[in-house]
Amino acid sequence: MSENQELARWLLGHRTQIEEQLIVRMGPAAPRAAGPEAETLRRFRTFTVTALMRGEAADPVLDGLRPNERRVVALLTEWIRCAVELAGPEAEKVSAELAPLMDRFRVALRTRSSSRQTSGKPRAARRAVSAAMDRVSDLFFAIDTAQGTIVDANPAAGALLNVERDALFGVDFFSFAPESSRDFWWSQLDAIAEGTEGLRFEGLLRDVSGETFSLEASATSFSTRARTLALIVLRPALLKNVEHKAAETMRPIAVGPQ
Repeated sequence: MSENQELARWLLGHRTQIEEQLIVRMGPAAPRAAGPEAETLRRFRTFTVTALMRGEAADPVLDGLRPNERRVVALLTEWIRCAVELAGPEAEKVSAELAPLMDRFRVALRTRSSSRQTSGKPRAARRAVSAAMDRVSDLFFAIDTAQGTIVDANPAAGALLNVERDALFGVDFFSFAPESSRDFWWSQLDAIAEGTEGLRFEGLLRDVSGETFSLEASATSFSTRARTLALIVLRPALLKNVEHKAAETMRPIAVGPQ
């Protein structure tokens, strides 16, 4: 690569605007200031600016980082999109400069992540289940019942919330619920954590633009030694704003096998 000090200075000078745009685009899925994703984003920014200033890309510094690789890649992709949008008539040039740096950083992340993973049939089985859920048109979430964080989701869930699926990992599920419905969602997670099977209910979620949707849900639990996950499958009940119907739509339908 060749040096591009002008772009490096531009990225530094527009850092605040890029990150403000990132927050607007991602809403609740945007990285928290003190979270591991924010630190990874900071290191990517430093890696990018340094490479552009010097005209060569050194190995990214990833010591001490343990972020979710898929979520971080989604965040960095959105960050680049924001930078490209702000570049206006220079958008194509900015994209061409940043794309190979993103690829270099992604490979470093993947190599580091792979070195911590173990192989075997259980992991292969999990990949098969995940691939099957990706093909389902209904929304799917796996939620930590103790923390309320999203452990997994399928593309349909990301599409309804208007967020890249991978960017949802580790995000507070309740940040996508209207405030008036959060206690209701917590009560459902508590019921799932306590072993209630065949739980069905209706609840509300909202996307990053604030549009609210009523969803029919069926849920069950999956427990490991470390935690209990709520596995929730949802399908839209009303694809329009239903905030004014919150009290009416947030109600359990049935408990137990149907």
